[in-house]
Amino acid sequence: MRFKLGCSLAYEVKTPTTFIFNVEVAHLKSLAVMSETLTLAPDLSRRRTITPDLRNRYLGVNVLPGPFSLEYDAEVELKVVRADPETISETPVSELPIDILPFLLPSRFVSSDRLAPFAEAEFGHLPKGHKRVTAICNWIHDHIAYRRGASDGETTADESLLKRAGVCRDFAHLGTAFCRALGIPARFVSCYAYGLVPRDFHAVFEAYLDGRWWLFDATRQAHLDGLVRIGIGRDAAEIAFATPYGEMEPTGMEIRIDRADGGPEATERTVDAISTEEPAPHAGAA
Repeated sequence: MRFKLGCSLAYEVKTPTTFIFNVEVAHLKSLAVMSETLTLAPDLSRRRTITPDLRNRYLGVNVLPGPFSLEYDAEVELKVVRADPETISETPVSELPIDILPFLLPSRFVSSDRLAPFAEAEFGHLPKGHKRVTAICNWIHDHIAYRRGASDGETTADESLLKRAGVCRDFAHLGTAFCRALGIPARFVSCYAYGLVPRDFHAVFEAYLDGRWWLFDATRQAHLDGLVRIGIGRDAAEIAFATPYGEMEPTGMEIRIDRADGGPEATERTVDAISTEEPAPHAGAA
């Protein structure tokens, strides 16, 4: 499927501020970038890097006081792999590649160590595999209310469980935490999400099963085959769409994603397992 997507971000900068942005689509074999542009106003010097392991694209900009905006547009073609969830099993920890360790351990917002007793009691008895991770997503969807304002940028997975409310970031952190608590490697994913209303940056997670990373979205608000990856990390701290170092005030944000191939307005929801990676018997992106 082909998508046109992008974002517009605007700020009033109060003091000299360094911004680190992560809004450009990831470089993946499954994600062909047909065209893209990124415009800054004022047009400032940029520092760019692509992390060698996960292929995240970061943009650094030093901004003086005054109005500042970023405009990003891209046209991409996304290819997904579909599989029968019944055929996808879990990989025992004893057989996992050693470099996948970061996605098994607790991190800043993914308190899998604190949630281990709950995860074991609630999901430990279920048959192992893709269907167990789906059961985790079903539980989160049924027991955690999607409520804007229920959390903030400091909310951890265990706090979301106690509050029983949150937004996509919290749903993804909680799903990631439950998986790690059960010995299933999992990582946080930021993306443009086709089908999401209202349009916004979206957060989901991937679980490592049978040598491949598989997508999961406990919010059930977007379509798995319409998720265009921006970044991946242990949690949201590593792939925030904007990290400012200085005093500033956001003054506007718009997120865009539409079909660019004449396809229907919404993709059909599917019970298939969905992956956007090549087989990856390691922790990095394919």
